Amino acid sequence: MPHPERLIVIVLFDRVDLLDITGPPEVFALLQREMERPCGYQVLLAAESLEPVTTAAGVRVLPDIRLDRLQHQAIDTLIVPGSVETDAKGRVQALADPAVVRWVQTLSAQSRRVASVCVGAHILAAAGLLEGKEATTHWSTAAQLAQDHPGIRVDADRIYIQQGRIWTGAGLTTCLDLALALVAEDFGNTLAMRVARQLVMFLRRTGGQSQFSVMLEPLSSTRRMEDLRQYIAQHLGQPLSMADLAEQMHVSDRQLARIFKTELGMTPAAYLEAARVEAARQQLEATDASLEQVAGTCGFKTTDTLHRAFRRQLGTTPGQYRSRFRTPAE
Repeated sequence: MPHPERLIVIVLFDRVDLLDITGPPEVFALLQREMERPCGYQVLLAAESLEPVTTAAGVRVLPDIRLDRLQHQAIDTLIVPGSVETDAKGRVQALADPAVVRWVQTLSAQSRRVASVCVGAHILAAAGLLEGKEATTHWSTAAQLAQDHPGIRVDADRIYIQQGRIWTGAGLTTCLDLALALVAEDFGNTLAMRVARQLVMFLRRTGGQSQFSVMLEPLSSTRRMEDLRQYIAQHLGQPLSMADLAEQMHVSDRQLARIFKTELGMTPAAYLEAARVEAARQQLEATDASLEQVAGTCGFKTTDTLHRAFRRQLGTTPGQYRSRFRTPAE
């Protein structure tokens, strides 16, 4: 008995992020290698015309079909990528072209599910598809999404979120995690994990895992702050008092506090805790080290201190985090 066709439509438009439109199809194509029968996915790149679309990377892509040819067509999954512009100061602004928004409104009505990739969430929001829902997007435009659409509960720390038939994904590379989640919904976790291995992905992350990395925040405006952050990352197991950090930076304690607030928007103590929690997360995901060992190597005096920090930062315990995100040994 033939497997039913699952039509996947990816919306194309000028200056779209290239990885947004190439990542998911790669996942769907690799799925076929892992199946003994046709998976039923058919991917179409759809644009307003059949003229080549120039992506943000400068690579030109040929659409498969015009958007108007899809009206009244049953669509399994509508994937909406995104695009941004940056100003002279390097500030990022997500774009939502009104013509693209109108097409998304039209086609979403005839789609079983709709998924945005990265800043494509801004297009879904403009189309009214996220109102009253929880959603994520790339961390650099999360504040813009929340400000432009106060009716959306924006969670900037999730790599993807499912709300019924609507899915939103976070950063560019998490389009792979999102596509794998769609595969898992359709065909189960086992096949999704096999596809992840084909992609040589270290871990198929679940939606609740954070896209945030304290060491991957926007660069500081001063070299000495970046040097201090590197110093902290290399000495997390040491006490690292306020006086230690101030001495390392050759400033007073009061100046250090002002610099952290200006550069990173937090206190030195808050930054230290976030950095230590991140280091602990990495150990919990990748090793079998005991909680006592993790606490010691990451600069937490006791496992109780580690527990309290995880509760504050992640709303969970180290043990619960490990059980959810531990990478299976090969």
